[in-house]
Amino acid sequence: MIITSLNNEHIKEINKLKEKKYRDITNTFLIEGEHLIKEALLEGLVKELIAVDKLDFNYDGNITYVTSNVMKKLSSMESPPKIMAVVYKKEERETGNKVLILEDIQDPGNLGTIIRSSLAFGVDTLVLSPKTVDLYNPKVIRATKGMIFHLNIIVRDLEPFIESLKKEKYQIFGTKVDGGRDIRKVTIPSKYAIIMGNEGQGMSEKLSKLCDENIYIKISNQVESLNVAVASSIILYEVYNNESNQNR
Repeated sequence: MIITSLNNEHIKEINKLKEKKYRDITNTFLIEGEHLIKEALLEGLVKELIAVDKLDFNYDGNITYVTSNVMKKLSSMESPPKIMAVVYKKEERETGNKVLILEDIQDPGNLGTIIRSSLAFGVDTLVLSPKTVDLYNPKVIRATKGMIFHLNIIVRDLEPFIESLKKEKYQIFGTKVDGGRDIRKVTIPSKYAIIMGNEGQGMSEKLSKLCDENIYIKISNQVESLNVAVASSIILYEVYNNESNQNR
């Protein structure tokens, strides 16, 4: 059976997942395209597939076939895909020893890039402040290239969370040019948390007061600052490279 009506009740329910409040209520969200779906399948997170054509890969779960017109209604993309899915949000895991904290990041592309870099460079847990752009924003999901399904990502009020980390002997690093140390010259301990601030304001004073040390990236005087996603990637690479050298 192929659903052709835009007013079909099941289609209406799926379409509600475009709104954050329904994603929060159902603990599910939408993804679009075969690549993202295959990454979600690796973690067993797919609840239902929505497809225009027959699949060219094996899947024995629920499939809802729809017309191109219905797919266009459900899609958030200018050129709707041939397949999308309703997937479960990933359950939280233990925090681990390597933590990256994001304070009020607003750009979906930045968050998606930071998620990819966090996974690439061995971060155990990515922590988002409540005011950070919604993790399940379609632009964030696309920017992650599917890595959103393989990383432990949590949302916390940052001040009490950082206080709890300090009690557990994590070293807290802030990112601040003034008064910071070159990341290449800092020895990172086995348990750490690094804080990256908002695109426009940087790290807030209230979080700065909780840091044990500030770090920065040495750059040319011709450039005032780096994009937060670029800066996060460089810092994580330096930490990862430092750890690799210590383990040789």
